Parts: sequence; C-alpha cells; structure tokens
Amino acid sequence: MPYRLLASLALLLSCCTLQAGDLPVPVSYTRDIQPILTEKCVACHACNDAPCQLNLGSAEGLLRGANKVPVYQGERTQAVDPTRLFYDASGQAAWQRKGFYSVLEAHGGQPALLGRMLELAQQNPLPPNSKLPDDIVLGINRENLCPLPEEFNGYAAAHSTQGMPLAVSGLDAAEYQTLQRWLAAGAPVDQQALRPSATEAAQIAEWEALLNRPGAREVLVARWLYEHLFLAHIYFEGGETGHFFQWVRSRTPSGQPVDIIATRRPNDDPGRDRFFYRLVPVQGVIVHKTHITYAMGPNKLKRVQQLFYGNDWQAQAVPGYGPGHRANPFLTFEAIPARARYQFMLDNAEYFVRSFIRGPVCRGQIATDVIRDHFWVLFQDPSSDLYLTDARYQGQATPLLAMPGQNDDVGSVLGLWLAYKDRRNAYEDLRRDHYAKAPPADWPTLWTGNDNALLTVFRHFDSATVNKGLIGDVPKSTWLFDYPLLERTYYQLVVNFDVYGNIAHQAQTRLYFDLIRNGAEINFMRLMPADRREDLLGDLYQDSGKIKMWLDYQSIDDDTPSRLRLDEKRTLRDFAGQLLRRVGPLNVAPDPINRCPTDGRCARPGLPAQISQAEQALSRLASRPASRLKVIEWLPEATMLRVEDSGGHREIYSVLRNRAHSNVAFLLGESYRYLPKHDTLTVYPGVLSSYPNFMFNVPAGEVPAFVQATEQVTDQPGFEKLVERWGVRRTHPQFWKMFHDLNRYVQEHEPVEAGVLDMNRYENL
Repeated sequence: MPYRLLASLALLLSCCTLQAGDLPVPVSYTRDIQPILTEKCVACHACNDAPCQLNLGSAEGLLRGANKVPVYQGERTQAVDPTRLFYDASGQAAWQRKGFYSVLEAHGGQPALLGRMLELAQQNPLPPNSKLPDDIVLGINRENLCPLPEEFNGYAAAHSTQGMPLAVSGLDAAEYQTLQRWLAAGAPVDQQALRPSATEAAQIAEWEALLNRPGAREVLVARWLYEHLFLAHIYFEGGETGHFFQWVRSRTPSGQPVDIIATRRPNDDPGRDRFFYRLVPVQGVIVHKTHITYAMGPNKLKRVQQLFYGNDWQAQAVPGYGPGHRANPFLTFEAIPARARYQFMLDNAEYFVRSFIRGPVCRGQIATDVIRDHFWVLFQDPSSDLYLTDARYQGQATPLLAMPGQNDDVGSVLGLWLAYKDRRNAYEDLRRDHYAKAPPADWPTLWTGNDNALLTVFRHFDSATVNKGLIGDVPKSTWLFDYPLLERTYYQLVVNFDVYGNIAHQAQTRLYFDLIRNGAEINFMRLMPADRREDLLGDLYQDSGKIKMWLDYQSIDDDTPSRLRLDEKRTLRDFAGQLLRRVGPLNVAPDPINRCPTDGRCARPGLPAQISQAEQALSRLASRPASRLKVIEWLPEATMLRVEDSGGHREIYSVLRNRAHSNVAFLLGESYRYLPKHDTLTVYPGVLSSYPNFMFNVPAGEVPAFVQATEQVTDQPGFEKLVERWGVRRTHPQFWKMFHDLNRYVQEHEPVEAGVLDMNRYENL
C-alpha cells in the first residue's frame, strides 16, 4: 500500500477517535512547523549555499521557495542579480520574478513539492547507521537538480532514495504528519518578527544617532563604521538572549519603518544624497556559519567617540562612490586618522579576521587553497607601524594600496592583475626599505592590548574558522598584520567581495588573497633572526613555490637584525615558547592536549576524573604525523568527538586534520603540492568548525580503547571497524540528537556564538 495512503488513513483514524465536541488543534507555523524545520532541515537549507536556494530558517524563506540557479558558481562569465533574503525582494511575486518557484502550492492536481519530497524519503528509508548508497553524492560539489513541480515524477523515478531530508535519518511519524496536515490546510503562515526590547531600543537609538550626525567629518566616520560592521550580528549589553541586529542603509530616518537601500556591496553608491544608517533585527533561525557576532554597549559607544572624535581633525568634503573609491579605502578615508581606524580594528580583531576567514568569501577549495591548514595570527603594535607614525611614508604608500576586483571584464583580467600585482610589489619594496631604517623588531612590536591579540586559524579543506588564543602545536606559518595589510584584507575579502559576481571578479579576489598571505608571512619574518629568514620562508615555499616566489613576490630584508633572542635551531618553537610566557593569561586558549607540559599532565585542570583521563589519552593523537599515525589518511577535515562520563558530564572535542603542503601559493593543483605523510591532528575542546564532517560518540571509560584502536588502524577495513563501533553515521537513529548536541555544547560554553551547524559536508564514512 503506498505510504501516502497509509499516512492518510492514520490521519483519518486519529481524527475519528476524537471525543464528542473535540476539534483538532490547527497547526501553527510558528509553534509547530518552524521547530521541525529547524531541527531537521535548516542544517542544510540556510544561507547562500542552501540547496536550490531554499532557505528554511524563516517563513520568508519558505514562502520565497526554490531557484535552480546556485549562488556559488565561480565559473560564470556574467554576474547575476543578488537574491539575499529580507534584502533584495519582498513577497512571493517579487521573488518569482527573480526565478523562484513555490514549494508549498499544489500543482497540476499533485500535492505541494515540499510534501512530495518528504513523502519520497518516508517511502524509501535507509537502514539504520548504514553507509549510504554510492549513487548519493554529498558535499558542496553535489549537483542539486532542483526539480520544478512538473519535473518531480522524473526526479523520484531516477532518485528514489533522495527524498528530504537528504540521506539522513529523517522525520519521525509525528513530525511527518504535522507537516502534511499543515500543507493540506494550505500551509498558513503566522509570521512573528523579532522586536527589540526596551533596553535594546534605547541603545539602538543612541547608535543610530551617532551614525547619522550631520557634518562632513561625522558622515565620513559613519560611512567607515558601516562598511566595517555591515556583516556583524550585533548584540547589546543587557539585551535579550538570541536577539541580534544588523546595520543597513535606509531611505527613512530613525523612528520610521526601515526602507532598505539594497546595493550589491556596502560601499556601492546608495543612489541618493540623504540616507540613514539603521539597525534592524536579524530574522530567522541563527546558523553558525553566518553568525559573526559583535558586542555593542555604552563602553563601546564611548570608545568609538574617543577614537574618532577625540582628536581635532577635519574632513573638507565627503568622497563619492565608485570603483576608484572601492579599490582604495586608504584614499577614500584618508582624512580619518589612521591610528583611530587601526585601533578600532585591533580592539575587535577576532571579528575582523573572522569576517574574512569564515565569511562568504571563504567557501570552497579554491577559496581556501592559498592558506595553510593551521596558522597563528598576530598584530603589529600601532606604535611600531610606520604607516601610522611616519606621515611621509604613509603618503608614499597610500597610492600603492589599491586592490583589484572592481572591473569584471573577463578579457581584461590578466592585464588588470599584473598592474595590481606590480603596485602591490612596489609597496612591499617601499615597506622593506623603510623598515630597514626603523628600530629593529622587538617584543613590543607585537600588539597585546586585549585577548583579540592572539588568534588561531584552521582551514578545513573547503572552509575555515578562527578562534581566540594560540591553539595547537607550533605551526609552520604565522601571520603578522599591520594596518595596511589588515585593512586591505578586510576590504578585498569582505567589503568588495561580491558572491554573485563573475569569474573575473572572483579570480582577482582569490589571486590577491595569495599576495595578502605572502605579505603577512613576510611581516612575521622581520621578527626572526636575519640569517634564518630565507630558510624559514623557503620552508613555506618549497618546490613550485620557489617559482612563485620568483614570479610574483618581492625579496625580503635578510640584513636588518631582530632584537628577539631566538634559538637558531628551534627558531619557531622558541619564539612560540617565549611568546606564550610573555602573554600569560592573554592567551585564552591554554592547550595542554596539543602542547603537553614537561610534567606530562596533558589535560586541562579542574575536570572530572574520567574526562581528565580521557584528555590524557587523547593527547597521544595530537601532533603526530601521518607517517606514524596511519588513521589520519581516512579521517576527514573536521571530526567531532563526544565524550561522556558515568556521571553524565560530557565534553565535545574537535579532531582537526591539518593537511601538509610543500606550498600554498596557487589556487589550483593542490593535490600536486600535498604532502600526506606530514599531516597531523589537532585535538581541542569545543566545536571548531561550522561544518562537522563526522562524529564519534565515545563513553569516557572507552576513550583509551578508542585511542588504542585509532593508533592500530592501518587500512580502510580497520578504519571502518572504528566507525562501526563508535561512529555516528547520517543514518544513525540518534543522529539528530547527537548532531544538535554540538550546538547545545556551544550554547553552554559560548552562548552568544551558538547557531545551527551545517551538515552539507557530513561525510559518508
């Protein structure tokens, strides 16, 4: 008997058992439907990379429907119109004019497309905790077919096991019946927009007043602040849990309904002389991959006023908009004291680095191919940044700091790229020569103003994350940002990046990212002993990297001494050890698991005994190369490990595979530069990825056995035994409970940062 008939009979029987006078409770979208979608659908269907652009994190996304055109399509020769939810259109008719089609409406005598997709999965359940069939392709390179309602029968016949939710333990009977009842009733939606509390509203009024002051100086500062905060999910001191806000440009002033000016980029011409910066609620379910948070409160407001209005500087006029202004923000905002701009970014360095490491630009292998899998990030102190302290040098450097990507003519890419590369290299020559005459680098060269000063980046093949503190074993690469490099990175990869742009724009963006990385590495080399710089840099640019060094990069200063006294044979490790001792508590990520102390206690203090013993055992996996730990060959990039003791205390660990490369100087051909025998693992408490690739659930008492079994894996069958015993496959009966427990862990430890994780990259192990 067809499943649809069975479901209908079950629903009919449930109605027939009502007592006299009872009526079935109507299904509420807010109360009944969105929670199911959040639990079982949002992990795939959210943000720009939602399959078929079907965003199920809000009623607006569900009503908007699906679209066959993917947002991420780097090879397109023509830019496409943006389709940002809540921003680029409003209402079903407007979205349908942009190519969207309904998944809620019945079509041709058939039920709604959403209901049919759910039914297909119910009719073809997958065996519990089994590997998926080979014909089900997963990951961000999956070709999503996005059938129209009239194409569904053909899709179902060809892909009978690919209903929704895709390739995962799906809806339970109650969830399925609730959704089908709602669809049968016409899919009514009761929308409830988030509204600020009184405390939030008062602070919003203060911030909007600050950014909408009249006067050339005030307008210029507001424009700079908006361009640096437009991506942030703002939360307020004393605000409500789960309330976040976002800056927009509006045609209407404070006190009136917001009328968004939707431009491709935040620094595009708004098309009118008078507009207003407004804070609007972030609507819909919060998802981790787009949740880049920023705190605001009275102290932050005072800090902004102190930085930008504490000095008597003036702006004679407000610059216009256009490609030239986008390409060189140093010229556009040169009236604002550079020290104020840099200090604002330093105060919030994690936010700014996160915006380009975890933002829309960093999606896909080509996007992340020019960064290493693990590196630390440091910042130059303003007092030693010549761009801030030497007006003559600043004047010479500023014209050389323009960035490509404003012209997306495919035929002009090579010529444009060469011109911008030459300009950047001229700047590197200028910087090298001026710093050779400056006082030698010393420990005060490094900024240590707050806990944003020390950051760690992990690349997970096709995505990346950043966290406060120095995590993991000492990396081969460390980036040192000064103001010109930090600002260029932010503008190139965040403000000026157009996710809807064509191949010319995206290629120029990625190519310049390579120069950014090289610049950050060269900056760091100035801290190293002069006679070690060439060798250390050469270790980062082995094999084909030497050709790239010759073709695209500038030579480094290997004469000017450094005042750091470092061991010539263990230079990087000695630097790390001295740095950690100097910064002390400023490093908010002490890491005994990966950097086990000499006393042999490789676990964090203060843990329950079983968890402490588990961490001690896990430290055996950390930092060992794949040549000595064969299991690394079969582990994905970001594995989550759930450990629970007999008393119910559980911890989550990220087991991150750090791929080794001879160099990362090219956008393509990673497999030719990959050195698999040198891969290592970082094991660290917490969820250090928005995109978990797999999960193990191991009782604390079994962790030593898990570690031992992991150490003994030498082939694929051995790894599959490990997965069979402790793995949580997509089809595991407890998959959703375990998967969402990752987010609950984040809520418990970093509640502001919590959001639904993405499972598009959860692998079929």
